[in-house]
Amino acid sequence: MGKWLMIAGVLLFIGGLCVTYLDRTPLGRLPGDVHVEGEGYSFHFPIVTCIVVSVIATLILNFFNKR
Repeated sequence: MGKWLMIAGVLLFIGGLCVTYLDRTPLGRLPGDVHVEGEGYSFHFPIVTCIVVSVIATLILNFFNKR
């Protein structure tokens, strides 16, 4: 139980850093992300950002799953 709490704490810390410095990263503004603006509406779907985050999360989870 203690090991899982430490891992959760580290992940929360890393998540907090990401949220704090998210404006300085290109996530959400990568080439291939869809952004449409019209009269009275705006639509943004970060498809490439979703793919990049998914690949990184898969690599991290596979690393921890091998142990």
